[in-house]
Amino acid sequence: MATAAAASASEAEPEPKAGPTAEGEEDGVKTARTRRKVLPRAVAAAAYKAVGPGWDQQEEGVSESDGDEEYAMASSAESSPGEYEWEYDEEEEKNQLEIERLEEQLSINVYDYNCHVDLIRLLRLEGELTKVRMARQKMSEIFPLTEELWLEWLHDEISMALDGLDREHVYELFEKAVKDYICPNIWLEYGQYSVGGIGQKGGLEKVRSVFERALSSVGLHMTKGLAIWEAYREFESAIVEAARLEKVHNLFRRQLAIPLYDMEATFAEYEEWSEDPIPESVIQNYNKALQQLERYKPYEEALLQAEAPRLAEYQAYIDFEMKIGDPARVQLIFERALVENCLVPDLWIRYSQYLDRQLKVKDLVLSVHNRAVRNCPWTVALWTRYLLAMERHGVDHRVISDSSKELEELRSAFTRALEYLKQEVEERFNESGDPSCMIMQNWARIEARLCNNMQKARELWDSIMTKGNAKYANMWLEYYNLERAHGDTQHCRKALHRAVQCTSDYPEHVCEVLLTMERTEGTLEDWDIAVQKTETRLARVNEQRIKAAEKEAALAQQEEEKAEQRKRAREKKALKKKKKTRGADKRKAEEDDEKEWGDDEEEQPSKRRKVENSTPPAGEAQDLEAEMGLFGKSAPVDVDPPSKQKERAAALKRDMPKVPHDSSKDSITVFVSNLPYSMDEPEVKLRPLFEACGEVTEIRPIFSNRGDFRGYCYVEFKEEKSALQALELDRKTVEGRPMFVSPCVDKSKHPDFKVFRYSTALEKHKLFVSGLPFSCTKEELEEICKAHGTVKDIRLVTNRAGKPKGLAYVEYENESQASQAVLKMDGMTIKENVIKVAISNPPQRKVPEKPETKKAPGGGMVPRQIYGARGKGRTQLCLLPRALQRPSMTAAQAENGPAPQPAVTTSAATEAPKMSNADFAKLLLRK
Repeated sequence: MATAAAASASEAEPEPKAGPTAEGEEDGVKTARTRRKVLPRAVAAAAYKAVGPGWDQQEEGVSESDGDEEYAMASSAESSPGEYEWEYDEEEEKNQLEIERLEEQLSINVYDYNCHVDLIRLLRLEGELTKVRMARQKMSEIFPLTEELWLEWLHDEISMALDGLDREHVYELFEKAVKDYICPNIWLEYGQYSVGGIGQKGGLEKVRSVFERALSSVGLHMTKGLAIWEAYREFESAIVEAARLEKVHNLFRRQLAIPLYDMEATFAEYEEWSEDPIPESVIQNYNKALQQLERYKPYEEALLQAEAPRLAEYQAYIDFEMKIGDPARVQLIFERALVENCLVPDLWIRYSQYLDRQLKVKDLVLSVHNRAVRNCPWTVALWTRYLLAMERHGVDHRVISDSSKELEELRSAFTRALEYLKQEVEERFNESGDPSCMIMQNWARIEARLCNNMQKARELWDSIMTKGNAKYANMWLEYYNLERAHGDTQHCRKALHRAVQCTSDYPEHVCEVLLTMERTEGTLEDWDIAVQKTETRLARVNEQRIKAAEKEAALAQQEEEKAEQRKRAREKKALKKKKKTRGADKRKAEEDDEKEWGDDEEEQPSKRRKVENSTPPAGEAQDLEAEMGLFGKSAPVDVDPPSKQKERAAALKRDMPKVPHDSSKDSITVFVSNLPYSMDEPEVKLRPLFEACGEVTEIRPIFSNRGDFRGYCYVEFKEEKSALQALELDRKTVEGRPMFVSPCVDKSKHPDFKVFRYSTALEKHKLFVSGLPFSCTKEELEEICKAHGTVKDIRLVTNRAGKPKGLAYVEYENESQASQAVLKMDGMTIKENVIKVAISNPPQRKVPEKPETKKAPGGGMVPRQIYGARGKGRTQLCLLPRALQRPSMTAAQAENGPAPQPAVTTSAATEAPKMSNADFAKLLLRK
């Protein structure tokens, strides 16, 4: 394409026909043809009418097929003008109304991107050349244009360019187009269009300059850079000069040193074109580029296979390029990624950060920062980085004067920001969007520093203090520092005196600053006043703090008393329950004893008759015994009542051999607890539940000595992954109770092992809800909570029996939604219950201290044998008379080791005299 353009450009232009008629006709035809390339067919038909029927297609070199295609609408318009004009008028009126609507919408909001695009499309369709050019110009000033929009604009302008001035205008458009994004197609169009102006002054240098800039910009593009190289080489090859052959050689060598797709074809073309052998250095660079291409191919293929915008693939490619460290390639991959991800602020930040720290080229850095804020004007971080970059590179600052238009715009922006916070945040959410008033502080700082308007700054600080900030010492000190820098001593003193009276968090600090200022700058009278005010204020603050401490101590004491009362009530309740359980066990044991004694007695007549009547015939009894395996027993067969069957099952469970737990299988075993005590045949009922997790080797339920199920068991799997999957069954309801499933861990070896799976730390995205009615279900609570954000999980807290405790944990997607839900739901009434809602922050559990070994009153260790196996209980009474009670030192010593033998051992002297029953009687009757 470039070759043909260059060849045509080098040829002499044909001379126009002689005569004013031919010249005028040719000019009219050119104008009509140019307009037809841009305008729609309807407008082209009207232009064709204006030219007249004397059009000679063969004279202008237009083929018959082209003429038929371009002017079919004109012919149809001439054949049926009434129908065509009616349809065209209706369509034109509809488009005009839409254009007016879009223009009005843009007058309200000039940042509506889609509205700009639709307006340009309609204006282009209607043939409004001036308006469409203005619309494009206005959009390009606000937004960076995509490659498609630029190419459409460029093609329209190229088709209408008739002279050198128009060509210069197109060149300016090309320069703007290549600055928005990296677009190989636009560079290719730019190079080919510049070839058409080679006949002008400096045209050859212009073409080479454009192609060289295109190679610098997109020549490293592995998939699209090849087209630029080939177009440049074709252009240089078309210029038939011996001196230019070395230029082509140079282009081949430069291209072969860069890793590009289809490098092999380029190398073969070079071998065929070159008359001399290829130098060894070129072959080495070519092989090196091939090796680099193999390293880049996985990332390029990932981009080709993925769908737009392919951000993850580009991020991986950028990481790879940054590890290699070639600045040109790093810049290229960033630019390629931004073409499809221009609205991702993080990508712009990473790109600008790389340029700020690595390249540090002023024009390049500022250009990228400018493009970043044009693409993402809503991102504060991009504007901050742009301002820092301008200051870093010494961009001139414009001095703001009090009467400037920019200052009024800045004040208006501050005012709008404060109004927005008031209307959109404070009134809607009942909380301050700027609690520290940072916007007003910055405004006051600008008024004081740049505008020398301390009066306005003081008004702003008065507004800040009236918003509840007067009690904070740091706010007063910030205002004081502003007055010290840009105000006067009188206002500094006034501000500090107000701060002493109003500050409640750190009044000592404010008082110290006031005394320091008066010591250095004030008079003796000012010093005395400051000392008196500070002493009075600090004394009052100390009194308030003492009262607050006393009140807090009283509340803490009340809480301790309440906790003690609750503890006593729990102990009393537990003792009562224990006594009740012991009484029931005692009565049951007595009943069992009566049954055992009653079995030896003679059966009652009625019972004996019942058994006799229920005895089957001899044949049937023998058959029944043969079926059940009871040969050798001649007793009659009878159906036992349910109680008897339970006793027999308990006896069988008692007789089962005790299987010790194998700790080596803990990794494939889970511990299941909190099962109902009334569960019959736990192994049969639990096996289907756990077999869903994997193959179950054994289920070992634990029974008491009396054969009762103790509510827990061990489930052993064949594989470890099945045991891990079984842990997900934790808290699953089994017969009305939540079943606890935990890892099988020997706590004697791992005393610090915790089974509790929920977090006990602060979770800002999770809420703790208390005071819920017991009848509130999970679905009802979720319906209430989801109105304030996305609910990820809800957990209703229950006791071990599965009964609700009126508590719940609600997990939101993020912290802001949780905070909003706290503000809206705290104090809400649900089924006549007022609930409390707070951020989840469970209190730290107190670790129980290890009980210390009790000591005897004398300081020695109390042996366990003195009080029995359970120690000294409250109900154990000592039946030995006090006169006979003696300290048993021997027993105490024998507890820890053999007693030391005395030096002299005389059995008669050491042994106590034996006492008879009469001696005991005398001791008891002694008064």
